[in-house]
Parts: sequence; structure tokens; C-alpha cells
Amino acid sequence: MRNTIKSRLLAGTTLIAAGFLSNAVVAQEVTIAFPADELGATSYNPVTSNNLNSAASLIYDRLIEQDADQSYHPHLATSWEESTDGMSWTFHLKDGVTFHDGSPFNAQSVADWIPDFADTENAYLVAAVASVEVIDNLTVKFVMSRPEPSLLYNLASTFMGVPGAAAFDSMGDDFGVSGAVGTGPFKLDSFAIGLETVLVRNDDYAWASDLSENQGAAHIGKITFREVPDQSTAFLELKTGGIDLLLGVPTPFLEILKAESNVAVIQMPGTGINYMPINVTSAPFDDIKVREATGLAINQEAIVASIYNGVGAPAHNFLISSLPEADVDPALNVSFDLDRAKMLLDEAGWMMGDGAVRSKDGVPLSVKLFTQNGEEFTSLTQVVQAQLADIGMEAVITVFDSSTIRDEYKNNRHQLAVRGYDWNNSDILDWFFSGKRLGYPNVSMWEDAEGQRLNDVAMEDSTNSDERIANFKAYHEYVLSQHLFVPIYQPTKNIAYNSDRLSVPDPVRGTRFRSQTVLDMAVVE
Repeated sequence: MRNTIKSRLLAGTTLIAAGFLSNAVVAQEVTIAFPADELGATSYNPVTSNNLNSAASLIYDRLIEQDADQSYHPHLATSWEESTDGMSWTFHLKDGVTFHDGSPFNAQSVADWIPDFADTENAYLVAAVASVEVIDNLTVKFVMSRPEPSLLYNLASTFMGVPGAAAFDSMGDDFGVSGAVGTGPFKLDSFAIGLETVLVRNDDYAWASDLSENQGAAHIGKITFREVPDQSTAFLELKTGGIDLLLGVPTPFLEILKAESNVAVIQMPGTGINYMPINVTSAPFDDIKVREATGLAINQEAIVASIYNGVGAPAHNFLISSLPEADVDPALNVSFDLDRAKMLLDEAGWMMGDGAVRSKDGVPLSVKLFTQNGEEFTSLTQVVQAQLADIGMEAVITVFDSSTIRDEYKNNRHQLAVRGYDWNNSDILDWFFSGKRLGYPNVSMWEDAEGQRLNDVAMEDSTNSDERIANFKAYHEYVLSQHLFVPIYQPTKNIAYNSDRLSVPDPVRGTRFRSQTVLDMAVVE
């Protein structure tokens, strides 16, 4: 096994990729703004990073791709077979693929890559793979320690982009920071953490998936991905030409953008939830009645109508509604009930006095409410603050950048927070509620024996898809019964671009805006 990599945080420093990019030929240039939920990436190492952005999907290809209808499509793997008992998978690989440094992609590349996940936060993606056998140069076999019904989903993840073994070994901790080598349609040219990522075209690219019409090199020669924390600024730059394409357009801006003659808008189905985690270790939220009351205070329907102009949908549990594991006992779904919320706080001893804030034993019901910068999150947090005030809870808002707020979580300095996730699989429950990940990403700080048992059963003991759905549904229902968070909103994915500058395929293929779409984009002549 090659050494496990731990990425270094080199904030604020522009780092130029390896010298083999210095003579890259670029032609058409495009500037893209990352969405708010992709800000703050500190590395393009897909093995060790827990925060990757859209640029990563252009640097690395995956064995499998997933379309918007949840179907799986060949990419670096041309086909695959699962044994009847689920204890092995055989993948047949595409011939003629090379990494950015010229080294070949083959079965040994896969065998070198899978063991690197050990002892990383992403180890769960391949935890069921006991060993990898090279059958021949273009055939590889995964021998499983247990059946893994989610293997294809995992392989289609951005975190399972395949890195070049030689560069991965030689660059050590710098891999993904000062350079990154994959087989993708673009190469990393430069990476200024917190500012921008510059990619240049891989002119040798000729192995796209069938999600792209263009099977060769990209039409665009250079892409600059910018981090623009303030969404209003990004919106204005799109209108004035500083940005060509804006990922993650805030819903309140949609109608304004649609009125612009040179701006086109594409809406994709959402793959995540905006929600409010509750820190169960911080009083008064160590009392389950207070947690339940907090959830009942939030009026999801009113938020969708007032902030999002009816675009998207209210969220009533932790999973996007298209997943079967979201179909829980209706009694466990979280919905607005102001009277019951007030009753629960009364029962918990938090009483209204003459003022607007409840108190207990002389202590006011005043709590910290964190959020990350960006107009959509701050607007949503202000509405949440007002709705909590209706039950006599004073919520004091603090706004952080995306990196700093993670440090606050890890150091257990939070109580409530408004945040979102983007993941269209039920194993997101493991990510945010496993006791093995306290602080971040388990922002609720929840550690519970029964919860961990249900988590482990769902993650490890499912032998087929039906069992996996049943196990995750049971785990989801138990999480809901503990009132660890407040579901708020299911957003759509909104993309806006300058139609005078760009041609973008619509509909977008895939569950996210990734390389298959960028390959078909072109600058308007």
C-alpha cells in the first residue's frame, strides 16, 4: 500500500502545478464561479479531502458516471459484473487512456489506488473491498469482505476520481495542492486556496463517457474557477461580464436573471437539503424537549414562499424526497407547530415572563446561531432567527466563512447553525450522525449506542439494495426521533450563464454539473 496522504492547509498562497503544464496551449477562456457550498476547498486530493468542488471532476475521471435519473454509465470502466453473492465485482477498463503526466491508466492503476483510502475520512467508500486483483492489463477484480450495494454509487462520486499513481507517490503531501494528476479533460494549472483554480485543456483527451456528445478534447481551452463568497457580487459580475457562468444561483436572483436578455438559466433537480443542526451536548439542547420545540418552530412552507419564491420544496426530514429512505413514518417528519413548540418549552421549564425571551432559573433562553457567509444563507438564517423568536428563544447570529465555521464545529463552540449539504444518497446519514465523526461533519455532536448500531447495520450489513433501503430507513427514523436537526428546504440546482459568451447543453446530464457538461460547452463565436 502506498503511504496515506494528509493534505496541508496552505491558505492564501498561490501554488503552481507541476512543470509539465507550463507549455499548455489554451484557446477559448471561460470564468466560472463556484456555488456557495463548494467554497473553501484546501486540496484537490480526492483520496483524503472531505471538501471537493466542481473543478475536481474535470481533473479526474471516474470508473462510473451517474445520470440525473440515477442510472449508471461506463467511463474508465467499459463494463462490470457483480457475482451473485455480491462478494466480487469485475471491471473491464477502457484502453488507450493516459494520465496527465503521460503514464498509462490500466488495471494496476486501480489496484494501486484503492488501498490509499485506508485510514482517511473517505475510507468508507471502499471499506467493503478486501483486496484488488489484477486479472490482466484491462481487467480488475474487487474481492469484497461483504456485499456493498452502494459500490457503483461510491465509484461515481467525485471523491473517487482516479489519481495518477506516480505523481501521487512522488508528490506526497503536496499532491492536490501544488499539483494534481488525473486522466480528466482538464489539467490543474494553478490553485490559490480560497481564491481561484485555473485549469487548462488536456489536448490528448479522447475517452469521455456517453453522457457527453463530445468524445474528444474540450472545446474550451482554459477555465478559471473563482471563489466569490458574496453571492450578490457573483450575481453582479455575471451581469457585467466578470463571470461567464455562475453555479449555484441563489433562488431569489432567478427572476431577475431571467429578465436579462443575455443570461440563460438552467434548473436541475436538487441533491441536498438546507437544515439546522442542533448541538445536543450544549445546554439547553441537551434536553430533547427543547430540541423538538426548536424544530417545530420553523415554518418550512413559509420559508419556501418568502425566501425562495416557491422554487424548490420544504424539507421535513434529512433526505431528499426522491430517495426511498426518505419515505418514513409521517409522524416523524418535522413540520411547523407553534402551539406544540410553546407547550414543550413550558414542560421543559422555560417560561415566558414579561419580556419576549423565555427564562429558566433566571437564565434567559438565548442561544448562538451560526451561519456561513453568502446572501442566501444569511437571509435564511435571519428568517430562522425571527421564527425562533416566536417561541421565546433569542438566537444571536454570527456569520463565518466556510473554513472558519468548520473550526468552530470541531472545537464544539456552536449550538445551532444553518447549513446545507449536497449528496443524493442515504449514506449522508452516516456522514453527519455517526459518533465516529464528532465535531465535523457530525455537527450535532451526537454519540448514541443504538444510533451507531443502526448506522453500522445500514452501512455494512445490507446484502442487496432492498435490504439497504430498509436498514437506512430504520436508521433515518431513529435519527428523526432524537430531534438532532431541523430540516428546512430542498433547493433546486440553479445555473446561470452569459448566453452571448457560452453555449451550454440543456438539460445537463448527470446529477451534478461536472466534466460531461463542460466537454459539450463552447464559447460562442
